[in-house]
Amino acid sequence: MAEAALAHPYEGEHEATSTGLPNAKLAMWIFLASDVLLFGALITTYVVYRGRSVVGPYPSDVFDIPYTSVSSFVLLASSLTMVLALAAIQRGDEARMRLWLLATAMLGMTFVGGQVYEFTTFYREGLSLTTNLFGTTFYVLTGFHGAHVTVGILMLLTLIALSVLGRLSRRDAMTVELVGLYWHFVDIVWIVIFTIVYLIPTGP
Repeated sequence: MAEAALAHPYEGEHEATSTGLPNAKLAMWIFLASDVLLFGALITTYVVYRGRSVVGPYPSDVFDIPYTSVSSFVLLASSLTMVLALAAIQRGDEARMRLWLLATAMLGMTFVGGQVYEFTTFYREGLSLTTNLFGTTFYVLTGFHGAHVTVGILMLLTLIALSVLGRLSRRDAMTVELVGLYWHFVDIVWIVIFTIVYLIPTGP
């Protein structure tokens, strides 16, 4: 019993459900499941209307695959730093946790900044939300994902602030884990979006 408590210092601090999962973790999984449905609907809409635009610009006219690939790598790298942040707080190393959380947030900001630059470039090339079906479905899908990343960044910065104020310690590792679940989710969703939107060729 004592060894188990040392191995998982935050277990027992949160009331478990009949599934064996803490209430907070179950609530996060339910939220992520609902988000899967929402993203699924947006991705399906994009696929259904793929190639149906009767006026340009078209994907081949505006996409810069190498640029977006680098931006995608930056976001995926943030999953590693998030894992390192969780491992640090589980060891009770709050300083390293703050460092890795900050790194994760900075990588997320870089991705969002890259997305804003991409949107601005596309707009200057004539692609707006109302230009054609491609513009509408593309901006709604990727913009919705960008909003999720922004929310995740705010969560990460909040964790850092709580730690600085002494309100986030080893016994609160579950909180970091929940934010990590959300962050990994938006990373996985981006892999799907990047593959379907950018890598699968589409005609006019």
